[in-house]
Amino acid sequence: MSGMLPAPQGRLPEYGWRSHGPGFLGIGIAVGLFVFGVVRLDLAPARFLSGLARLGDIMALMMPPSPETWSRFLVYLDALGQTLAIAVLGTTTAAVLALPLGFLAAHNIIANNAVHFLSRRLLDTVRSVDTLIWALIWINVVGLGPFAGALAIASADLCALAKLFSEAIETADRRPVEGVLASGGSRAASVRFGIVPQILPVFVSQVLYYIESNTRSATIIGIVGAGGIGLHLSEMIRVLEWQQASFIILMVLAAVAMIDAISRRVRRAMMSGR
Repeated sequence: MSGMLPAPQGRLPEYGWRSHGPGFLGIGIAVGLFVFGVVRLDLAPARFLSGLARLGDIMALMMPPSPETWSRFLVYLDALGQTLAIAVLGTTTAAVLALPLGFLAAHNIIANNAVHFLSRRLLDTVRSVDTLIWALIWINVVGLGPFAGALAIASADLCALAKLFSEAIETADRRPVEGVLASGGSRAASVRFGIVPQILPVFVSQVLYYIESNTRSATIIGIVGAGGIGLHLSEMIRVLEWQQASFIILMVLAAVAMIDAISRRVRRAMMSGR
């Protein structure tokens, strides 16, 4: 009959606890963990406000930033150069070693499930150790100085870069690989000419980002004796020389900004094909 309503084509979605229960449960767990953290760490508002007041006093003592003497500026500049060298050497070493590990962990390159699983779990295990922990380990192995810092950066970034490389390899377009194989090329040739040109800009971009990030990390590990400007920053804070401490912080910020500008230009040049 023309006046009858059409029959329903399916069940209407259910609204209520059954459909939204997991979301409510997740929100409840998050709120509970937040409240537990506030209580367990004694995060009282009064302490926070008094800390802000103290922070304001320290910021006032930092002005104006100054190395005080020309000789100290040269010492800080040399230490900053050491920090940059630690970041660049450690990151490039990790990138070179991570490249074959990335191919080993990529499922579309190594089809063996056991090898793929073991390599991925190895990468997850090693990259869970922080740079500062690696610095403490290498200081006990090779002694104090920038060599321990470079080894710490390389150890911390090796598996992280390998994981990123493997994910980039797995998302590469298969058509160039199939074209090389169809024309009679070997498996190695298909990787060289079908995958590497696609992922090379991604590799370079990731390595440049890690160099920028590791400039900050190299400053931190210098505090524990791994060389660089971090040791001077720690000493100035310890003796309450806030003007010199702020000057060192500005030097690090300027170095990071310079590296970021250079990396942007390099990435832009690679993306434009020049």
